[in-house]
Amino acid sequence: QVQLVESGGGLAQAGGSLRLSCAASGSIFRINTMAWHRQAPGKQRELVARIVSDGSTNYLDSVKGRFTISRDNAKNTVYLQMSSLKPEDTAVYYCAVQDGIGRNYWGQGIQVTVSS
Repeated sequence: QVQLVESGGGLAQAGGSLRLSCAASGSIFRINTMAWHRQAPGKQRELVARIVSDGSTNYLDSVKGRFTISRDNAKNTVYLQMSSLKPEDTAVYYCAVQDGIGRNYWGQGIQVTVSS
């Protein structure tokens, strides 16, 4: 059984920073892609940032230059450093992991609220 445990969410003021962490544990076979998605009230879930095993990254246009995704392969952990936060970043953020044979796993979600 695979578990993804997210931490680091909460309340921030506009212009502030938060750092999300997501640790994967259990019987997971060779993690390939690690990613963060988010879902705001009334909106569809969207991919925020993704990092592949070779270190290459992709970002949602609206977070480029403000968010940085990184990973620690030894700890099976992915991070999302969020800076210059805006109220429109308010959402539930979900960690997602894809293993080496294409299986996907999701975290339970963590709330990020940015006040203006």
